[in-house]
Amino acid sequence: MVLFLFFLLCTLKNFRKANTIYCNCMLKKLCISQQIHKCLAVLLILHVQYYNLLRKLPLSAMESKPYEIAALGRALYPGMLYDCRNDTFIPGVTLWNKESLKNDIDECLQPKTDLKFSVSDSLSEKANFLDVSASLKASFLSGLIEVEGSAKYLRDTKSSMSQSRCTMMYSVTTKFQQLTMTQLGNITYPAVFEQKTATHVVTAALYGAQAFMVFDHMASGTEEQQKVEGNIHAVVKKIPSLDIEGDAHLALNEDEKKLADEISVTFYGDFHLEHNPTTYQEAIDVYKALPNLLKDKEYFGVPVKVWLYPLVLLDNKAAALVREISTCLVSKTERLLEQLEDAERRCNDLTRTSTVQDFSDLKVRLQIFHEFYSDYKTVFQKALCRVLPDIRGGGKEEQALAKVIEIHDKSPFSANKLNEWLESITIESQILSSYTKRLQDIRVVPSLGDLNAILFDPDVDTVVCLAFTSLANPDEFINTLNEFLKSDDFKWLEDVSTVEGTPEHQAWFTSFDISQTMRENLSLFKSFSEANKDTKGVQFVIASIPDPSNPGTSIYLYEKGELTNPKFKECEFEDGDRFSSLTLWPNKHGDRLVGMAFTIVLKNGQEFKFDANCTSSEILLGDPVSVDGRSGICCGVTGRSGDYVNAFGFIFKK
Repeated sequence: MVLFLFFLLCTLKNFRKANTIYCNCMLKKLCISQQIHKCLAVLLILHVQYYNLLRKLPLSAMESKPYEIAALGRALYPGMLYDCRNDTFIPGVTLWNKESLKNDIDECLQPKTDLKFSVSDSLSEKANFLDVSASLKASFLSGLIEVEGSAKYLRDTKSSMSQSRCTMMYSVTTKFQQLTMTQLGNITYPAVFEQKTATHVVTAALYGAQAFMVFDHMASGTEEQQKVEGNIHAVVKKIPSLDIEGDAHLALNEDEKKLADEISVTFYGDFHLEHNPTTYQEAIDVYKALPNLLKDKEYFGVPVKVWLYPLVLLDNKAAALVREISTCLVSKTERLLEQLEDAERRCNDLTRTSTVQDFSDLKVRLQIFHEFYSDYKTVFQKALCRVLPDIRGGGKEEQALAKVIEIHDKSPFSANKLNEWLESITIESQILSSYTKRLQDIRVVPSLGDLNAILFDPDVDTVVCLAFTSLANPDEFINTLNEFLKSDDFKWLEDVSTVEGTPEHQAWFTSFDISQTMRENLSLFKSFSEANKDTKGVQFVIASIPDPSNPGTSIYLYEKGELTNPKFKECEFEDGDRFSSLTLWPNKHGDRLVGMAFTIVLKNGQEFKFDANCTSSEILLGDPVSVDGRSGICCGVTGRSGDYVNAFGFIFKK
């Protein structure tokens, strides 16, 4: 009895309990002959060795079994060959002739309808909608498979972080087909096994159709987006309950009507529609029509799910699926690619802002970033395409995929590095936006070409430009991305040791001195522009002009198309300087000066005399002046308009 129990436990791979029984027999000195003791020991050793041998065998030799996968719009029918190593089907090659397949197929109706809603845009949620396994998801992420029909929904991702969405899934199944034991026992073309191009054969298929309608809404701010997330879901969930003959607007309140009018719709489906819906009302019309689109008795839709049978169970010479990719690694890969897509969305949002459109230097940097991102994503997916089939076929261990992920985490394209750079660009853009808002009436010149057009305008004598001088500074992070993409190791993503860290770089706007200079220039420029807003022949503009010698901003003065002062500021006076002999002549209306005379007396005793009246124009733009004892500069261009000096103004030092 003990021997029988011992053998049974060994057979069930429970060696710990078997060993316990053996030891108890020895301890309790049971009446068991020496021969039985030897027999128990030998059996234990043999079973352990046998089990260890089994662990080294391919998955197919241990636990190969049929399993099901989502068709994802692919033409998968009973009798077709399938390679699970790269998740592709083998067209034109079968184990049986066409007549045999046609005559020996079991078929039964399997009608079912389902309706689901989701506000999530994650790949996990989409995969759940389509019943995609972790292994098939890995193949999709790597680009090994091309999806069609309703499965294209998997590729539909938000293009903006401000985008709110809700998805409605309508699915229907019609019939089930399967091969019979007649085919499995009578292979017409056994040579196919030796070709080792496939690992499985499709033995059954479930037919039907699926439809996804994606409802999108662009929010103008974070608060509105959070509010819209719930509202859009409520509006979409009302579609099935709307009166078939009624207008949607009759069942919605005013806020819901407004939201429905702002919604855009994208359709992905296995149904044949004359026109894809793009609006909320059109989506309602399509939903009403869907149940009638599969009523044709000769059309049962497309395969939505298929069952695969391992070829090694039919012939041990066939290729086999050795191992599957662990769910943990698939989840890491999925999370990694979703982080890359988040970075792309942030980049898209920044590019669309009016500030980035106005300043071409920022726009170019974002365009280069997006180009490098696209190149990296392509190469990363190619690396996945290489390692996944090798792992499944037994050529490589799972560590090969783990190494690709590790290289990514250490590369400049990791989520942390990308987000740090994008955050820096966001701050830079916000700074520019805050300055341009303070100068709403001043034209932003997007390029140096547009600036030259103004400078060479014969009707413009003087141009005063608030120049942002650091926007075109070399971007160390962009250079790092470029160097990484050029490296030979990147092309294969196989060597972790050669991946270098990203150098630290301090952005120009983090300097306190630069910030103070920018504030002073803004105040000065704003006062200039306000004092001369009506002056003929004078234009004030904002532009990006590279100038490392004046970081941050600088005020450029152009006269007759020529740069005369790249650092135009008020005259600096030391403590002890004073103004005397000031005389002002207002015009008869009392709102403008028509003349003045004054003397500047510096503390070293040097004197500067200025005289300007209605018959002369000696005070020029930038000349120092004083009113009521406050020092400043003349920020107007003097000129005569009848008997009056035109557009006089002052900037006073604090």
